[in-house]
Amino acid sequence: MADTTTRTTRPENAPKSASDARWRSRGRSRRSTRSVRAVTSAVIVAAVALAVLIVPPVVQLDEQAVDLALKLQPPSLAHPFGTDDVGRDLLLRCVYGLRVSLLVGLVAALVATVIGTAVGAAAAAFGGWTDRVVMRLVDTFSSVPHLLLGIFIVAMFRPGVWPVIVSVALTHWLSTARIVRSEVLSLRSRPYVDAAVSGGSSRWRITVRHLLPGVLPQAGLAAVLMVPHAMWHESALSFLGLGLPSHQASLGNLVQTARGSLLAGDWWPTLFPGLFLIVPTLAIAGLAGVWRDRINPRRRSELML
Repeated sequence: MADTTTRTTRPENAPKSASDARWRSRGRSRRSTRSVRAVTSAVIVAAVALAVLIVPPVVQLDEQAVDLALKLQPPSLAHPFGTDDVGRDLLLRCVYGLRVSLLVGLVAALVATVIGTAVGAAAAAFGGWTDRVVMRLVDTFSSVPHLLLGIFIVAMFRPGVWPVIVSVALTHWLSTARIVRSEVLSLRSRPYVDAAVSGGSSRWRITVRHLLPGVLPQAGLAAVLMVPHAMWHESALSFLGLGLPSHQASLGNLVQTARGSLLAGDWWPTLFPGLFLIVPTLAIAGLAGVWRDRINPRRRSELML
């Protein structure tokens, strides 16, 4: 007797169980959250870039201006962020301070990345005693807190932007050196590197032609992640009075001079410089996270589970 039982076929892409459906739903939710975070971070970074590029050339800031009649005015239409303790517009000073912080962060991150990439690639490419000596030096410098070492470096110069940049750059290349060294050691075992060695290529040529291009994405990611760290480092030095001169617009200086106002109940001189420091750094870190997911597919696939 023929089997007349009706059998239903399930599409190949249909979930096998309720558990699979929940996992797929979570994966879509996480992807959607990352997309929103990436778009929001990109919009904030673009707005910050436009502000620091357009506002200073259009509206000049007089660092020495004093108008006691406008002292500590709360936020209003004329002054959206209020005024500081000597009557200067706080919004304009925040934009100028953010420009200084971005300049320090970008230049210091670039210099530190170049130093770290060169040191890490050289240590891994040459190996042997060179690798051991270089990495012991890296461990020695890493044992000293960044801020303490930065204070020591800045204290040898007069207050200004470039001493802060030098201080941040010389204290932030260590992590990049470790990352690049690890990547180069991984690349040295690749077949195309073995083929280059068998072909008689010199160690310098192998490093420049085959190893360095492979570590550039990781080095670039380290540089982007270093920008927020450098901005906070500059603000901390300025807050301690060792960074930029006290009269110059800097986010650290603005927070430092607003401490007395905060105790008196005037919240805006502290809140807005703090937001100008926190929001851009979180946005840059968010874009760096998107970049990290793109250059590390394994990690991205794990997050999508």
